[in-house]
Amino acid sequence: MNQISAALALSALLSVANAFAAAPADLVVTDARIYTAAPDHGYAEALAVRDGKLVFVGSTRAAAAWIGADTKVQRLHGELVLPGIIDSHIHATMIVDLDVCDLKSQRKSLKELTAFVRGCIERYKIPAGDWVTVRQWNFSDGNEPDSAHPTLRAALDLASAQHRIQLLGNDGHHSAFNSMALAGAKNAKGLPVGFTRLTLAAEFPHFAKLIGVDAAGEPNGTVNEDARAVTGAPSLIFVDLPDVMKVPEKITARLNSVGITGILDAFVPPEFLPLYDGLERSGKLTVRATLAQYYDPEKFRGPSGDVDYAKMVAAARAVRAKYANDPLIRANFVKILADGVLEGNPYATPPTQPEVASLRPYLQPIFARVKHGKLAVTGYVDTGSALCAEVRGNPTKYESAAAIAGFTRTNGYHPRQCAISSGQLQHERQVIMEFVKQFHLADFSVHIHTIGDEAVRTAVDAIEAARAADGVSSQHDALAHVQLVAPEDVKRVGRDRLYLACTFSWANYDPEYDLSVVPFFDKVNGNDYEALHPADGYYERGVYPFRSMKQAGGILVGGSDAPVNTRDPQPFVNIAIAVGRHLPGQPPITPAERISIEDAVDAYTINGARYLYREQEAGSIEVGKSADFIVVDRDIFKLAAAGKEIDISNTRVLETWFRGATVYRRAGY
Repeated sequence: MNQISAALALSALLSVANAFAAAPADLVVTDARIYTAAPDHGYAEALAVRDGKLVFVGSTRAAAAWIGADTKVQRLHGELVLPGIIDSHIHATMIVDLDVCDLKSQRKSLKELTAFVRGCIERYKIPAGDWVTVRQWNFSDGNEPDSAHPTLRAALDLASAQHRIQLLGNDGHHSAFNSMALAGAKNAKGLPVGFTRLTLAAEFPHFAKLIGVDAAGEPNGTVNEDARAVTGAPSLIFVDLPDVMKVPEKITARLNSVGITGILDAFVPPEFLPLYDGLERSGKLTVRATLAQYYDPEKFRGPSGDVDYAKMVAAARAVRAKYANDPLIRANFVKILADGVLEGNPYATPPTQPEVASLRPYLQPIFARVKHGKLAVTGYVDTGSALCAEVRGNPTKYESAAAIAGFTRTNGYHPRQCAISSGQLQHERQVIMEFVKQFHLADFSVHIHTIGDEAVRTAVDAIEAARAADGVSSQHDALAHVQLVAPEDVKRVGRDRLYLACTFSWANYDPEYDLSVVPFFDKVNGNDYEALHPADGYYERGVYPFRSMKQAGGILVGGSDAPVNTRDPQPFVNIAIAVGRHLPGQPPITPAERISIEDAVDAYTINGARYLYREQEAGSIEVGKSADFIVVDRDIFKLAAAGKEIDISNTRVLETWFRGATVYRRAGY
């Protein structure tokens, strides 16, 4: 900057300062340690607020000039102040605790699940023939079978044979059903033919990879993704909207209680809009809400089978226009799922493989009970052998119970483990490509759910093609979750400057979860940390590569994905694991992918604001921005510096301020 430019800039700043200083502030906070999240990552001691805006950020001494007769002064005695948290991937309408049958992600065996579901039926006095929906089922931990409860289907049948039962997974992608519910599955003609070994082959072959089966090929109760819809289940999401509409203020109350003042709601179909409208009308929308509109391409297929993209885009444009001048709500993003979820089921016979699309075929691990009855990998099927080729070439030869038993007894694995699968995308590749292109041409930013490596590659391909089509590379396109990324795609993510909505808390060692994923990618032996996390493994090298993607040029933003796993958005748990990549008492996974405490906080503040096109009004504590800030009970930066990053997870918010007003204060503070 030359001297003339510097002088003009200084003059402009002084003019702004003089204008602000014309009257005392409404609020002055002093004696604090304020992380500003400004470009220099600087700290301040004090701030002043007038009319909901920050008018001063600096020293406690200088803040005295802003104090008038009516100014509220709050001295914090060194407590840490942060910008308001921005959660860039949350399902806010679904984080409310309601009085429903809810497992709360607790780990339970199949026997315990039977008792729990039976208890729900009795507690809520559910009439025979009705649906029983059990929420927040932990599909990856527990679920151990026994002789009386060999499958989820059997366990739920024992809970009731007079009710249609669905367990809703705590990830929004898995479900489990009893026999009565499975029998209600309708084919393409709308006829109830049920899910059976025969109908899976004749009526529902397109769902084959989404439905678990037992040793005889009959459905074992697990049904995932879109296959669930044909059962007629009353709900496939975490909550029923009418119940939430009765208490919408609980949404923002929960958000504010953990310091959240801005969100991207990552799943907003048109029927959710009245909830946000009502919150705003009531004055209880105490966050900035960016809505990622959701339109399922499969529901926009015409008689010819073609997707009507123009109809989707028109609907999204209308919603965006509705909020064009709204100070709190925007709808300039759309959401699409490139794939589903990655977990297989080692307890099934044969083991269920992951369903998401993979860049290479999944392995076929052999699981067995070992010491203390724990499940472990004891070997692998050679799917390239002449025997497996013969099984694949003559499948009917191995369908009878006697043939399956004989084959298993002789070879040590189920004949269906000779199958070779690379999973599948959520939609056909061309549908994803065209969806992204058409919404890009309509000036929407696209938020893409990506879990597996093939989905990441497809999403990046789609974004690059869309940018080539419209000539715009500045859209804030994002990949959400990015659980497994091939090395070459890490580089592309960075080159394209994509935003990455990361649920940092998922990057940890979880023995049961890891057993449901790692053995399908890498040949391992056993069930402990060393077995499941080989340093040279493909999964280990590509799992949640936060640091690598940032170094390549990707932009990290924090996204809890609540209510997945827990309805608590838990930003400080996410920050703690972003820095440490481990849970208390557990070793870290891929420690080279740890990020700094500053990067983790920036992901949840200024980066989130930039992603949502809100950086001029929020995301940092700087003069001229909205007074959105929080006070917390510990210094997370000092904890990280002392190597106590796991203690960050226990951070509690003492106060949350939004637009200059207190919207949350912890009891006793």
